[in-house]
Amino acid sequence: MNPEKLSLENKVVVVTGGTRGIGLAIAVRLVREGARVAICGTRQQTVDEALATLRAERPGADVFGMVADVSKRDRVQTLMTAILERFGRVDVLVNNAGTGTFRPVGDLEPDEWERMIGLNLTGAYYCSHQLLPIFKQQQDGFIVNISSLAGRNPFAGGAAYNASKFGLNGFSEAMMLDHRNDGVRVSCIMPGSVATEFGGGDANKGSDWKIAPEDVAEVVAMLLRMPSRTTVSRVEIRPSRPPVKG
Repeated sequence: MNPEKLSLENKVVVVTGGTRGIGLAIAVRLVREGARVAICGTRQQTVDEALATLRAERPGADVFGMVADVSKRDRVQTLMTAILERFGRVDVLVNNAGTGTFRPVGDLEPDEWERMIGLNLTGAYYCSHQLLPIFKQQQDGFIVNISSLAGRNPFAGGAAYNASKFGLNGFSEAMMLDHRNDGVRVSCIMPGSVATEFGGGDANKGSDWKIAPEDVAEVVAMLLRMPSRTTVSRVEIRPSRPPVKG
């Protein structure tokens, strides 16, 4: 039997941190599929620029964006209320917003720890918590959490980032078990090195071997098109040919 892939046409998708890097690539990919996409970011300028990119990708695309820090519960409530007023429903949530500061624990400032845990982990909870009752009422919904291989492989200088991503992986799988019978599917994507400016990096450095943001977006689209009877819990993505360490 050849199961039909689900269409993303007219699906309403929320992408947090959708103004650049992986988040913007996901939003562009889903707009190309015909989805109606809502994004958020932390600055109005980047939100406006991302919306212009999405409209250029698919003229007439139904897109929406606003400034929202998803580590703040009240901002998430305002964001989701605005999205529901705009589209009338939500079908998919992509928890992508994240940050990274990398230094030894003894040098890591408390506000840096709180920011990473707040944005990378608590923000995913706030957004999911807002939409899960709606997904349950619809008996249909999909949550994709963008995690990292740092969520299973700790490294020196990465304690806060590792903690946030280890937590996100556990949160994802527990949420799937909590809500699978409410019609909610939950998937977690764990990329390795991606060619973006994340963590203050240079998007062009290593772009000849690193994962492209568009590759992560392709995986998101693949997951969302899976038959509704099937949930892919976790996907690990690695560069095929990283530099050989001497």
